[in-house]
Amino acid sequence: MTAPPEGTPVWADATFADPEGARAFYGRVLGWTFGEAPSEFGSYTQALKDGRAVAGIVPPVPGQEGHSAWVLHLATADVAAAAERVRAAGGTVLLEPVQVGNLGSMALAKDPAGVVFGLWQSGDHHGFELRDAPGSYGWAEVFTRDTAAANSFFPQVFPYRVRKIVDDKVDYSVYHLGDTPVLGAMGMGPDVPVQVPPFISVYFLVDDCDAAAGRVAQAGGQLVFGPMSSPFGRFASFVDPQGAAFSLIDPGAAEGSRPSTVEVG
Repeated sequence: MTAPPEGTPVWADATFADPEGARAFYGRVLGWTFGEAPSEFGSYTQALKDGRAVAGIVPPVPGQEGHSAWVLHLATADVAAAAERVRAAGGTVLLEPVQVGNLGSMALAKDPAGVVFGLWQSGDHHGFELRDAPGSYGWAEVFTRDTAAANSFFPQVFPYRVRKIVDDKVDYSVYHLGDTPVLGAMGMGPDVPVQVPPFISVYFLVDDCDAAAGRVAQAGGQLVFGPMSSPFGRFASFVDPQGAAFSLIDPGAAEGSRPSTVEVG
């Protein structure tokens, strides 16, 4: 398999104090089933859609139970070199590069504002086996109070071109690899409570955002925003019962013209 370009989103996972509860919630909302939880990998469980891997459910390390959050992992051909670029750009390496059996090598990092993300150098595990389909990963956005800093940091770690939406009402940039958009960056406005830290919001695709929002509520999740129509689809943002933020989007329900962008940097 050809390795994805450096900086491509290739995987998403989240640590849950109650992995069984997380499996029940996302199974109900997104139709996920789950693979085995091998002890040699800390009972890490792959979420499956139509039998193909779409995400990971991670049990907590004893004594390190904390806030649940989805983590987006970005491809790199050399995880140690990418970790050094993180440091050089002013970020922090939270977990030094480590080999995960024959699956690959990983590290965890955060940007200067505190946005946590993963670095993944693939071995046997190449990442998403299904994406851009209902029940799978579709998009992600860096939510930060300093988009200028994010727009400077991430292109120092990965070969991103940054294009900013031309709209005084929204602070939004899109990171491209070549001509392909791979990641968004959204400014957190004054309406976002100060206690909410910067994070990456992972979007999973659905066929009907309103119906999916109903399933979230029935399963014990909390609606944060939406559902709202946009030129990219109808979407909504949520917090699951264990506090992990995520979003759902139905690209088939897009409305309106896509906004113009201008290259920055």
